[in-house]
Amino acid sequence: MSDAEAIVIHADKDLEDLIPEFLDNRRGDVDAIHGALANDDFETVRVLGHSMKGSGGGYGFDDITTIGAALEQAAKRQDRDAIREGLAQLAHYLDKVKVVYEEL
Repeated sequence: MSDAEAIVIHADKDLEDLIPEFLDNRRGDVDAIHGALANDDFETVRVLGHSMKGSGGGYGFDDITTIGAALEQAAKRQDRDAIREGLAQLAHYLDKVKVVYEEL
């Protein structure tokens, strides 16, 4: 991935041990939401979206917070198309994000 394509996030160096696992967990959420959607399990989608909404900003990933909120609301409406759109946005974001650790 070229730097022009990357979504660069500047994160506190103190979070360097935590952020890779946080991002890996979000990649797992993509798979979990796909599975939940296939089983019409909107509650799981809602809970995962709510969790992302609550945790993304704390790690400096405001886009994950926004996507999580959208997924949560889509799940409440049982809006499959909006859930698929949120999943695509999340997967794209996770593929493109590059974390630069700094003393903040």
